[in-house]
Amino acid sequence: MLITMPFMDTDRPSIQLGLLAAILREHQFPVRTLHANLDFAARIGIDQYHLLADHRGRMVADWLFSVAAFGPDAPDPGERLLDDFAEDLAYLGEPASQWRARLIRARDEDVPAYLDDLVESFPWDGVRVAGFSSTFQQNVASFALARRLKQRFPGLVTVFGGANFDGAMGPEWVRTVDCVDVAVVGEADTALPRLMHALATGSGPDGIPGLAYTDGDRVVAVPPEPPLQELDHLPLPDYAEFFDRAGGLGLLPESGPTQVRIPFESARGCWWGAKHHCTFCGLNGATMQFRAKSPERVADELAVLARRYRTFQFEAVDNIVDMAYLTKLFPLLSEQETGYEIFYEVKANLSRSQVRALAHGGVSAIQPGLESLSTRVLELMRKGVRAAQNVNLLRWAAHYGITVSWNIIWGFPGEEPGDYAEQAALLPHLVHLEPPVSSGRVWIERFSPLYAESPGKPPERSYRYVYPHTVDLAQAAYFFEYDLPGALPESTYDGLVRGVEDWRAAWKRDERPVLRYWAAPGFVQIYDGRHPGKEGTYTFEGPLADLYTVCSDRPISARAAGERLGGRLTPEAVRAAFTEFHQRGLMFLDGAVAVSLALPAGPPR
Repeated sequence: MLITMPFMDTDRPSIQLGLLAAILREHQFPVRTLHANLDFAARIGIDQYHLLADHRGRMVADWLFSVAAFGPDAPDPGERLLDDFAEDLAYLGEPASQWRARLIRARDEDVPAYLDDLVESFPWDGVRVAGFSSTFQQNVASFALARRLKQRFPGLVTVFGGANFDGAMGPEWVRTVDCVDVAVVGEADTALPRLMHALATGSGPDGIPGLAYTDGDRVVAVPPEPPLQELDHLPLPDYAEFFDRAGGLGLLPESGPTQVRIPFESARGCWWGAKHHCTFCGLNGATMQFRAKSPERVADELAVLARRYRTFQFEAVDNIVDMAYLTKLFPLLSEQETGYEIFYEVKANLSRSQVRALAHGGVSAIQPGLESLSTRVLELMRKGVRAAQNVNLLRWAAHYGITVSWNIIWGFPGEEPGDYAEQAALLPHLVHLEPPVSSGRVWIERFSPLYAESPGKPPERSYRYVYPHTVDLAQAAYFFEYDLPGALPESTYDGLVRGVEDWRAAWKRDERPVLRYWAAPGFVQIYDGRHPGKEGTYTFEGPLADLYTVCSDRPISARAAGERLGGRLTPEAVRAAFTEFHQRGLMFLDGAVAVSLALPAGPPR
């Protein structure tokens, strides 16, 4: 039985369960999946569940299951976490007395009843191996169910894997949590079938690459094999149980289109991170090497999944899109005239033609990892892009109807107050583009360069309220307290925070802000409707008009822009025009390059 516990999202099935189930069936092992997260969402209410599942902060979701998982060893059977982090938990709603009461009721009543139902409602006596996939705040709920199962069925073998068991974390959980028999450290495509064959023949996990387990009083961690290279050889994930279970629990509409996003995998690793690891990124702990499926395989996979699950909404779980797909996969999907709506993570330095290719191939939402609108801060992050490229991606995504999910983050060693004053001044000129989802201080994650370059950081404080004192959190934690040298005071970012709030508020108005232009050779009109009561139209003629359109496609230097104009304006005149356009909020000047801010009017071309 392969299991995913709270607090995995309820809007999509687990690709980990779906893929591993298909792999094990290829090896002739009978296997079932259990999206047990859905049961808890149905029990406490979908809105309450999403409040806990979608928030990235203090570990209140794991805390709910701590007493069930660790019994008398749970460090906070009372309400200390709720007292000590009350301000951080304000997102749960007002008044505080109500959300406190809900959380206490969930921990003391809903969690035990939920776990009892899971144990009683399945034929566990026919299960020899229970496998748990765990990422972020799924650990403690998984430990709680595993503990109950081991008490009822002592011969059951429990296997844990997922991002929470990468690196040093997996062996530490094996050492300190007695309901964890074996951990898969890294990719499970070959390690899990080998373990199953070993258990079936009675030989145990000894020596299998990628596994951690106990041998007497010591923990053995066998290094994993090199990561899987030929992704085309993987089977398609099986999501049937998710849809059956979600439908039975009333979490899917009885008629009409479903909002479920089907996860698919077209690549693993990160080709950018393999060259320049972004300083804050803790993904791909041991598997940064980039590998991708062939475009033909991806197209075939999407077609099969669409027919099988009657949906056209897909979510790529890749960390970054394969750039080869821009000339091969997405044109192929466009030729097939598919009706897909696809989410992808991308790098921000995409050109207009590349964004067009995404849109024509069915990509309707992207996460480009913009992170900042300061070129200097982006350099500190090792992002490999300029702020002008980030702005330009927002422009062309808006033009081609692609939703952008992005954040602004701060707190990097070497940043200066001016980096954020400049961003705050820029934001009012960008309100016609999609605003960031949020803004805040950078998280310190295990495996990130920020963590590796300054070891000894204390684990994030709320871990202490969740896990017994026997757990070495320095080995087991994924998040760590922010203690980077040279940190600026929080007030440094106040202007930027207000600017983001104003930007988001502008997008909630009945009429969203607009900045668009119409162009003919030697003539440009720009309508500015970004700020109510300040609407107006700018008209430019001659070389200035042509300069504005020259700077629309991509960020460009004064010299290059002058060459595109055939020398009609000198570089000095171009730079002067850049400054004038910038002062009017019509162009973003980023060092030596500039990019027009208005979007072309008319249908996308």
